[in-house]
Amino acid sequence: MSRRPRTSGTIKISIGQLHPGQIAAYAALRDHRFMALRCGRRFGKTELAKAWISEGVIRGMACAWIAPQHMLAQEVYFDLATKFSSLIEESSKASLIRLRTGGRLDFWSLDNEMVGRSRGYQRIVIDEAAFARNGDNMAAGSMMAMWERAIKPTLYDYGGRALVCSNAAGKDLDNFFYNICTDPRHGFYEHHATTMDNPLLPKRLSDESEGDWLRRREHLQAELIRDNDPLVYAQEYLAHFVDWAGAAFFSRENMLVDGRPASLPPVCDAVFAVIDTASKTGTDHDATAVAFFAINKFFGVAPLLILDWDIVQIEGAILENWLPNIFDRLEELAGNCHARRGSLGAFIEDKNSGTILLQQARRREMQAYPIESRLTAMGKDERAISVSGYVHRGLVKYTDNAFHKTIFYKRHSRNHLLEQIESFRVGDKNRDREDDLLDTFCYGVAIALGNSKGF
Repeated sequence: MSRRPRTSGTIKISIGQLHPGQIAAYAALRDHRFMALRCGRRFGKTELAKAWISEGVIRGMACAWIAPQHMLAQEVYFDLATKFSSLIEESSKASLIRLRTGGRLDFWSLDNEMVGRSRGYQRIVIDEAAFARNGDNMAAGSMMAMWERAIKPTLYDYGGRALVCSNAAGKDLDNFFYNICTDPRHGFYEHHATTMDNPLLPKRLSDESEGDWLRRREHLQAELIRDNDPLVYAQEYLAHFVDWAGAAFFSRENMLVDGRPASLPPVCDAVFAVIDTASKTGTDHDATAVAFFAINKFFGVAPLLILDWDIVQIEGAILENWLPNIFDRLEELAGNCHARRGSLGAFIEDKNSGTILLQQARRREMQAYPIESRLTAMGKDERAISVSGYVHRGLVKYTDNAFHKTIFYKRHSRNHLLEQIESFRVGDKNRDREDDLLDTFCYGVAIALGNSKGF
């Protein structure tokens, strides 16, 4: 906790510059006490929400920023703490900003069912609301229950306002965001905007004429349609509520070459492994999965090949002895594929037994890295959707070994990799479904083909 002394003088703070699509949404906020902003990726919902909450804090209001997980609000905290640096009277890392104007901004995580209790707010933002915990109607712990019993009452004292914003996340009667957007009984005005309603995308180059920029914009929009599954495009960019029921997500056809798995590459850039140790098996032994990949971005049948996989169910302590086998297999694959950069090592989910594996790898000076936290914090559906475009475009392929391999696991001998990837359905509520290999697959695609944030 830190405090700053009061100073005199005039200080100017900009709440940010909004594009026309954001301005239309901002104007609607003035006319509606509760607003749900449903928008496509890159529309700029978080920037709009930051501008609206900044205005409130500067004007001396008591405000709150609420996100599904604490880490999702950290970036917002640091952005606003920097913006308000000359006005901050008190701050507590990622939980509170208090200004000399009298304004206050509290940060809450929806992991805390008591969010907002005992507080009174004039403005609140709930960001990424579609990815909060679902639940049957008003069941304890569900997002709808938290809104009605904890968050909404914080607005009574001042007649406060709420901005709830998110991308769409399927048609789901248990989803809070879907309900407030489609059921008027909850009292929300819905403002809908697509990715294309951001007229600043793509960013105009310094030496680019308006005509060239417009042609490039049209070309990139056509690429979005071409390079994404139609349902993914409708949900992620048009912000439609898509019905995913029964829809196979990762098509085998897209991951084969003329109907057959690819051969082992005669040469590649590098190989790496992804390890997932999170399990919901409910048994004494946790499931641990590993997938091996080859990166081959400049030539060959695809830039990413799945070389091999394994899944085991062993005690956490034994994993320490299992780990060297993974690095031995990586070296073997690097030799078989004539990897120019050799093995890049293993990327490991930094929780559960994965934390132990990372510690053991560092102690043994093995190349092991925690998977980017922004990626591990995403829900399974969101993570799969974020990498689906690469699979849809045929950039990821099975090799013969990965495609034809079968092992005995949990009393079943089968190809568990194919089963988990190809049986995945967005919105599947079967929490007992095995998904460890699916996770390694999604992580591997994001790490190899995604941008610096893993998307």
